[in-house]
Amino acid sequence: MCRGCLGEDPDHKVVRLADMRPRSFSRRDLLRRCAAAPLARFDRPVPNTKVELLFRSPDGHPNGLEATPAGLWVGEQTTDAACLLDWNNGKLLRRVETESSNTSGIAFGGGFLWMAANGRAVGRAPRPHDATSGEIVKVDPATGRTAARLPVPGGGGVHGLLWAQDSLWVTTLRRRSLTRIDATGKVLHEIPVTLDRAHGLGWDGTALWCMFSNDRVIHRLDPRDGAVLEVLRLAADDPDPHGMEWYQGSIYYTDAGIAPGGGSNASKFAGYICRIRL
Repeated sequence: MCRGCLGEDPDHKVVRLADMRPRSFSRRDLLRRCAAAPLARFDRPVPNTKVELLFRSPDGHPNGLEATPAGLWVGEQTTDAACLLDWNNGKLLRRVETESSNTSGIAFGGGFLWMAANGRAVGRAPRPHDATSGEIVKVDPATGRTAARLPVPGGGGVHGLLWAQDSLWVTTLRRRSLTRIDATGKVLHEIPVTLDRAHGLGWDGTALWCMFSNDRVIHRLDPRDGAVLEVLRLAADDPDPHGMEWYQGSIYYTDAGIAPGGGSNASKFAGYICRIRL
């Protein structure tokens, strides 16, 4: 998906990320804003979600999604491979082995794959280049070689990445925020979020979408200040939410089959990629 090309939205004014002034918040300011922010403010009811099962990922532990016209990129949590799948049937089109570890988020843009390495590996033997804490691994998609390793702003873990308009959005969990950085890791902007364990991210041309796995909800957020514009709620018996993406009017998300701490989540939908039509 070309996120540099903004779509029309009849209900909301288009916001161009390039027009936002660079801004970051202190920890105190972020906490104050989170406490003061309304959980949700809508002009319409919260819709019921209907989750469709599409197909399973190649390695069975998908924990990151990135949509492109060429196919759907999937970040595998245990093998740490980046897999490009056919939109129609989930057929594997390309596979890139990376030096990520405990992958929890993937993005594609600026000529690179971006892998969210959420610390030490799970489900496989250690490798020399495994992260020991949260990192962003910049990967050459042609070779799988690591071009750079970027720290997570504020430190701590990372569960989601999104490439939009020549920049990278990162779930900065320790700061309870979403942070926009450039390709070198420089912080450009930061917005607070109201819930913990922010996971997959999406961009619809106007607003950010963020999955909150603990609460099983998806927020549509104003990228300027983090105001909640819309909320989707998953049912208790829906697939366990992890990686997420927005593409052509639908939400796509994954059930990684892995619970916090690295064990099985005992989900009957483990390994599936799902869709919610909006």
